[in-house]
Amino acid sequence: MLCSTAIDSPVGRLTITATEDAIRAISWADQDNGELTPLLCEARRQLDAYFAGRLNHFDLPLLADGTPFEQRVWAAMRRIPQGQTRSYGELAMEIGSGPRAVGRACGRNPIPIVIPCHRVLARGGLGGYSGGAGLPTKRILLELERTGQTGLSFVPGADRRQSLFPAAHPV
Repeated sequence: MLCSTAIDSPVGRLTITATEDAIRAISWADQDNGELTPLLCEARRQLDAYFAGRLNHFDLPLLADGTPFEQRVWAAMRRIPQGQTRSYGELAMEIGSGPRAVGRACGRNPIPIVIPCHRVLARGGLGGYSGGAGLPTKRILLELERTGQTGLSFVPGADRRQSLFPAAHPV
């Protein structure tokens, strides 16, 4: 049985959907239904801590519906540490695919934020984002993950694995 709970966040109202055993989806919606299970309570707690800057790694059981290829992309996205990014091309090379296919899998991610598709960028900019309000939401999530930095900037072509947007060139 699927249950869901809604929470307020800096990127809008989010609905977390889960079975008793695993998180199935996070969506930009306001749909509280069913019993508030221990897993949904824990997911709410972890998301609240993430948005408050007190959590940098989610520890939740996930069950995302997707093709085997999408599962590989989503697993690779989960390995990107908070405060770091990868380009679609870098992720594609890591899993032996092409950047456009990686981009499509990012857009089909049913558990955004926890599976951090916002950390995947285009070679020369932010790329796309299918959650919330689109690119403004992606910018907010990236900004939330940055610590002690102001402004959203980066050096085109720089190695973004070292730190998120280390220089002062506007996006």
